[in-house]
Formats: sequence, structure tokens, C-alpha cells
Amino acid sequence: MIRTFIWIAAIIAASAIAFVLGGYATDVYRKMLIWIALALSYNFLFGTAGQVAFSHFAFAGVGAYGVVILSTKLGLPFGIAFIGAMALCALIAFIVAVPSTRLEGFYLALATLAFAQLFTVLINEGGDLTGGTGGIAGYSLPSIFGLQLRGPWYTVVLVLLVAGTLLLLNRLDNSSFGRACRAIRENPAVAAAMGINVRRTKVITFTLTSTLAGLAGIAYAYTDNVINPPVFGLENVFLLLFMIIVGGMGRPLGAVVGAILLYLAPFFLEPIVGHGYLVIFGILVVLAILYQPAGLAGLIDRGLGLLRPRSQS
Repeated sequence: MIRTFIWIAAIIAASAIAFVLGGYATDVYRKMLIWIALALSYNFLFGTAGQVAFSHFAFAGVGAYGVVILSTKLGLPFGIAFIGAMALCALIAFIVAVPSTRLEGFYLALATLAFAQLFTVLINEGGDLTGGTGGIAGYSLPSIFGLQLRGPWYTVVLVLLVAGTLLLLNRLDNSSFGRACRAIRENPAVAAAMGINVRRTKVITFTLTSTLAGLAGIAYAYTDNVINPPVFGLENVFLLLFMIIVGGMGRPLGAVVGAILLYLAPFFLEPIVGHGYLVIFGILVVLAILYQPAGLAGLIDRGLGLLRPRSQS
């Protein structure tokens, strides 16, 4: 009961922020929420299941381009376009997962990197269908069941997206499926000996998290009502990876904290050090790997552990 109350209070507080922010701050807040949603799903794929994949932003692009092309280019109703884009993400993710999840480590990373590069080429060379290097603009989110989701109300939708993603993945993490993913991450051979279907679990994990990335991509498509290839490039994939390592691999709290810190950091660091903030990111990742493998989530746990005895005394 208390946990449910905390969930509701957190959603209300995060939604209320949308009604007090200005235009630029609202844009930053919206994109931060999308980064958190992407970090949560990638954290489950990479941190919990141990699959080193570089295709997460490509699937976000599939969702974004899919819903916009289906609704604006083909003229389908938004509901059908939304379902079609999600189904397309799931189908492509499954097709990529079946051969690539036979691989591990460096080879899996290369296979998913190849897919991400292929997607980038396709949207850059897609002509009128994808808008080429300029992308697609000039569209807007239509009314849904008579509701116009504009301004702060669209930000509330993004808050619900993050909350839904977190709740779903948290339940999976604490289920037998989540335990199977962790066992496979630690030692696939031992997991198979325990009766876990390693191949099926990997395919399901990859397909599910990639589809969630597509959902975040659909949400991104209507933040600025414009999509273009650079957003779904490799630079953002590595930033997402940094978020998980610095925040704490395999921990939803780590994904949230890492996403907030590394997304907002350039706004404070770039005026001081310019593009050198990327070097600072690299140093943070190295320090996290060497001295704090549990990431910022581990530091938070340690801090709370120090506070408990004092509160009881």
C-alpha cells in the first residue's frame, strides 16, 4: 500500500513539474523523460540480461519514422499508425534477434552495430519517404479520443510512459524471467544446465526491450514534431551506454540517475569546457568501472546504509 502511494505521488509530482516550466525548460524536461525511458529499457537489455547491443536508438528510429510515415505519408489514422509502428518494431527486433542472439559479447555488438548503420543509411537515402538527410517535419499529434494532447498535457503522457516502462521492467526483473536473464548474463552454460531456455530468453529480451525503445521513439516524434537521422545515430547509442555504466548496471534506479545526470551535464559543462565535456564523460565511465562498479546506485545504497543506524539511535 505504501509503495503504491509512493508511485502515485511520484507520478503526480513529475507531472506537476510540466505545468510550471517555461518553453525551453519544457523541451529539456520532455527529452530527459524520453532518455530515461530509453535508459530503463536498455538497462534491462544490457545491465540485467548482459546483451551488448548497439541497436537501441535504431529501434527508436523505427518507431519514430514508422508512426510518422504511416500517419502522414500513407494517411492512416493515428491509432492504426501507432499499432503499425509498434508491430513493425517488434517484427524487425525479432528478425534481428533470431540470428544475432546466437552471438555473444563483441560479436553481438558488431551485429547490432551493423543493423544500426544500415538503418541510418536507409533513412538518409530514403528520398521523399523518409525526408532524406533533412528528415520529416510539419506534422502534429492528432486528437486522441477527442483529446488534444498539447503543451503540459503531452509532458504528462511522457511521465506516464516512463512510469509504465519502469513498472513493467521492474516486475519482469523481480520475476522468474528476470532471474533467468541474470543467470544467462553470469554464465549461459550454467543457466542452460539449470533448465533455462537460453536462446528463447535472449530473443524475448531483445525483442521486448527494442520494442520499448520504439515506443520511446514514437513519443520523441511528437516532442518537436520533427525527426531527422542524426538523432538516431551512434553518438547517442554510446551516451546511452555511458548512462547505464555510470548509473549502475542492472539497477532501474541507476538507469534513472545516470540518464538524468548525463543528459543534463552538457547544459552545465559545455559553456565551461565546450565539447570537452565528452572527455569528462569518458573519465566518469573509467572511474565507475574501476572504483564503483555498482555505479551511482551503489553510492546511493551506501549512503542510505549509513543513515539507517543514525535514524534508529
